[in-house]
Order: sequence, then structure tokens, then C-alpha cells
Amino acid sequence: MTDISTLGEFGLIKHLTKNIEIVNESTIKGIGDDAAVIDSKNKKTIITTDLLVESVHFDLAYTPLKHLGYKAVVVNLSDVYAMNAIPKQITVSIAISNRFTLEAVEELYEGINAACKKYNVDLVGGDTTSSVSGMVISITAIGEAELENIVYRNGAKVNDLICVSGDLGAAYAGLQLLEREKMVFKANPEIQPDITNYEYIVQRQLKPEARKDIIEILKSLDVIPTSMIDISDGLSSELLHICEQSNCGCAIYEDKLPIADDTKEFSKEILIDATTFALNGGEDYELLFTVKQTDFEKVVKNPYISIIGYITSPENSSVIIARDGTEIQIQAQGWNPLKK
Repeated sequence: MTDISTLGEFGLIKHLTKNIEIVNESTIKGIGDDAAVIDSKNKKTIITTDLLVESVHFDLAYTPLKHLGYKAVVVNLSDVYAMNAIPKQITVSIAISNRFTLEAVEELYEGINAACKKYNVDLVGGDTTSSVSGMVISITAIGEAELENIVYRNGAKVNDLICVSGDLGAAYAGLQLLEREKMVFKANPEIQPDITNYEYIVQRQLKPEARKDIIEILKSLDVIPTSMIDISDGLSSELLHICEQSNCGCAIYEDKLPIADDTKEFSKEILIDATTFALNGGEDYELLFTVKQTDFEKVVKNPYISIIGYITSPENSSVIIARDGTEIQIQAQGWNPLKK
């Protein structure tokens, strides 16, 4: 194993970025100068940043560094797609303690580069520094869109349809499984982790994907959402963000929530209702969006999109209608990184 101190900061940066290729015309200058140069021409620039902290956002006891690098990129790209925009560049900054070898950081960057390649984004800069404990990753994503295509959280109108992509709750189910197996291993290292039959929910936690395809599908259907947000903190929290920003209420149906079979099976195993996973779990990185009633026929038959409810007037509460018809007020119980 190679001690990073033998390379120094600039040697490490040069080593990690020596094989990076530029794929976007808007990237005029990438790594190698004091700053990157980007030409968005007549389009608008979208910028977002996420911070991932060891022991807060990820646990290296069960998170491979390559998966972590990939996920760190994806969670930022998801925010760009949630604006109905296309990501083009990222910057990556990391702080690492002396327990990480060069080979470990190379593995992290393998994941970062794999995500860049899959989503056609350029790594154009960043920073490295030391940490007194653990690892910190900060990624900034830069995207672009035509002004008329940008979608905010505040555009939902009464009677708009509420839609989600993919399925919900799987990432949280995967986290619960990994945490359970970690505790079993700590109690008895002779027992190896068992994720048999649950590979899907584990992958949804460790290696999520951003829904670039949904943005492409909506464009092909000639649908511009009236509001949109990505589901990073749980469906309940994200719905309430849209309702607050758009000054409206909402009604969603429990039996319309898309939940994968693996998520349902695991929820039965640990005696937690799968609806709880879907509403409050977070880290699904699916897209939650609203569309006009007139777009119903365009989206209703798409297998990657589920219509789960509708927007109501601001004097109404935000509710979920249970399978028995009972209306339950939606509470923001998703992920809160500042909660004690």
C-alpha cells in the first residue's frame, strides 16, 4: 500500500486525474489551471453542491469505496435532473485522514470516473486536503437548460397530477438490512453477512442511479412538469417541500405508491410496513413531479412513471388516503442530517 504523503497534494491530484477525458463542448478548460472555464452559450447554468461525511452519510464498514465515489456523483446529478436540466461538469473535493492509502483513494476515484462516464459529465476541478478523522466528500455539479424548460418546486397548481418515477423505499430497506448485518457481524465475526435474495435493495442503497431517463422520456412525451424535486429525504418530506413552495395541499393514495417486491418482502421480515419505507425512507433519488391534467394520457401508460395523487387548494391539508379510505395527514419524517 502506498502512503499518500509520498505524493503530496499536487502529486495526488495529478495521479488521480491523469486519464480524465473531456466529452462536453461546453468544457473549455478542465483540470490543470487555477479554475475551469465553461461556455454555456445561450443556456442557463444550474449549480448544486452536496457534502458527504463519513459516519453521517456513509459507513465504510459496508460501503465499498468505488460504490461511494459513484454514489457521491449520482446524488448531485439527481439534483440537476430535478431542475429538468442536463448535468455537464462536476468538481470533486475530498478530505481524508492518514488511514487512507493511495490505493483506497484510487478506488474512490474509479467510482467517480465510472459515474462521469455513464452520465457524460466532465470532472473539471476540485481540491484535496487532510482530515483529522475519516473522509469528507464535496461535489459540485454544473448543468445547463433552456430557460423555458427549467422546472422549480414552486409551480404546482390545483388539480395537477402528482407523479413519481421508479419505486420507493428500496434504498432505506437496503440500509436497514446492511445495518442489521453489521450488528450481527460485530456480535459474532464468525457469521458472514447474508444478503441473499435482497441484492436489489442493497444496490439501491449502495449504488443508486439518477433518473436521466425520466428527463429524456418527459421530453419525448412533450411534457414539462409544473414542479419537480428529487426524492433524497423521503417522499413525505419532498411532497411537503413542493406544497410549501407552491402554496398548495396534496392528496396521495397509499395503494398507488410504487414499491418493489423485494422491499415488501423485507418489510414483512422486520415487521415494518412497506408504506413507511416509501414515505419516510429517503435516498431513492427518484423524481417527484407534478403535471397538468391535460398531460394525463401522455404519462399514464409509461411503465417508469406512477401517478400517485393530485394537488389540492392551499386551505386543504396534505394527506395520504390509506387503503381503507382513511385520510392521514402527511408528516415530514424523512432524513434530517441535523437532527440529534
